[in-house]
Amino acid sequence: MATPAKDYTLAELIICANAAAYENDGEVLITGIGVLPRIAASLAMKTCNTDIMMTDSECWLLSEPNPLTRGKDYKQMNETWMGFSRIFDNVWSGRRHLTGGPTQIDRFGQTNISALGGTYERPKVQMLGTRGFPGNSISHANSYFVPSHTTRVFVEGEVDVVCTIGYNPERMPKGYTNDDIDLRMIFTDLCVMDFGGPNNQIRLVSLHPGISVEQVVENTGFEICIPDNVPTTPAPTEEQLAIIREIDPKDLRSKQLKDNPPGDRS
Repeated sequence: MATPAKDYTLAELIICANAAAYENDGEVLITGIGVLPRIAASLAMKTCNTDIMMTDSECWLLSEPNPLTRGKDYKQMNETWMGFSRIFDNVWSGRRHLTGGPTQIDRFGQTNISALGGTYERPKVQMLGTRGFPGNSISHANSYFVPSHTTRVFVEGEVDVVCTIGYNPERMPKGYTNDDIDLRMIFTDLCVMDFGGPNNQIRLVSLHPGISVEQVVENTGFEICIPDNVPTTPAPTEEQLAIIREIDPKDLRSKQLKDNPPGDRS
């Protein structure tokens, strides 16, 4: 039996929680956008789901995930060519699971990475634009990583710009139902959530050590489903931490959350 680590950071806790979300995916393309989701995808490929497909973000499918930082003598383990055309074939087929980082999420699971405030034509803050989020959300499984769980992210009402499909009957594309949408998990600095509540309501899955239900409720701008018994997010194992250090030898993960807090804040 794997030994839970006694000393770990919140970033490492989130990485392991995110990695666990891929365990039963089988042979699908996994994409982690951002440092922590990227490490999580690599960790899953080396532990709980060795069938995972991962690219080098250019044109090669890898048999071994690349570390985040590599020396000039590093030789990546190319398995086969996977250019844009093959990526899109994979996306449209639904054999992909992406973890992205939205700026806003609403009660429907709709997300925003485009703009904040004002009007659509004249927003107060212009961000990335919708990018590939519409096609991703409508084609395959999506999970989300939120480094700071607040009501500014989990907003009351709708997100300012709807960039992804969600469980909103008013915006459901013609011919689609909730069964056609595959929103999986949300990982934050407070907890893990999914869409397993009544009518796909966002549901609390686990609390990070030292965090209370009240803290999650206070920092969420809409009502979430709270089970009678909410478990604690499992601590990383020593084996997982060793692999994480191999994937991220320069400890970039320590710079992704403010002040790099410990995993157990009790």
